[in-house]
Amino acid sequence: MADNADIATDIAERRLAHALASQRRPLPVATDPDCEECGQEIPKARREAAPWATTCIECQGIRERRCRHVR
Repeated sequence: MADNADIATDIAERRLAHALASQRRPLPVATDPDCEECGQEIPKARREAAPWATTCIECQGIRERRCRHVR
């Protein structure tokens, strides 16, 4: 017969396994080398460092500043 501690441990282990499994999924890769905001080519170094990036560094900075003001 399982007590509350055993049940809690089972739940925690399942949640941890789920979290780890979701981290193993490959990150999406942006297929368009152009920034979706300004249309300029995203620099190769940025595409290599962040293959999922869809914006150039300048436009991403603008997006992040906008998000800070929305909150």
